[in-house]
Amino acid sequence: MVDPTNADYVELGEASSPKLEMYQKFSIISLVFLIFYEVSGGPFGVEDDVRAAGPLLALVGVLILPFVWSVPEALKTEELGTMFPENGGYVIWVSPTLGPYWGFQLGWMRWSSGAIDNGLYPVLFLDYMKSAIPDLEGGFTRTIVVLVLTVALTDLNYRGLTIVGRVAILLGVFSLLPFIFMGIVAISKLEPSRWFVVGFGNMDWGLYLNTLFWNLNYWDSISTKLYLKLSFTLLCW
Repeated sequence: MVDPTNADYVELGEASSPKLEMYQKFSIISLVFLIFYEVSGGPFGVEDDVRAAGPLLALVGVLILPFVWSVPEALKTEELGTMFPENGGYVIWVSPTLGPYWGFQLGWMRWSSGAIDNGLYPVLFLDYMKSAIPDLEGGFTRTIVVLVLTVALTDLNYRGLTIVGRVAILLGVFSLLPFIFMGIVAISKLEPSRWFVVGFGNMDWGLYLNTLFWNLNYWDSISTKLYLKLSFTLLCW
């Protein structure tokens, strides 16, 4: 047996905790931007809601769904992430209750969903850029740019969480600046009467609800990447 009297004691300030050193490599602001990208990623794609249901229901959905779905999902992630502070996130949450088979199934389905979902973003990005660069609308140029973006983002993930967090901040600022600029420019042209238009005549409920869900879902995804940081941060908050 180990004699507890032989334990080495470290005075406060003499050395930092290994876990604390790990936390310091990943800042709170990086965590915020990673959660931002996991859940929403910006206003991109919200236009489909306006087209499917009109401005009023699009605004109502964006204001109400976070409280109906996003907040409970975030609280669930907080509780389970602190209860199971292990790498694996939702796979670890399911396995103790339903067994390793269903834990694996959940991990596989979420991986498949992520692979399909992540493939949308280079395409969505180019759909915005093609208004400024017409060559990106289609053909060989578009294919090459999509492949380059995919390879670059894949390589970035292999380089580790620290650099991913830093790049997430830069990309977040880069992606939000145009909307901030356009919002300021559009202030003088606001017509609040347009906000109350509802397209009941030709509503596309499937597109409307799926787009809302897509923009406000995936709070639990952060658990598989930041299990220790998330637990530490939420406990401190």
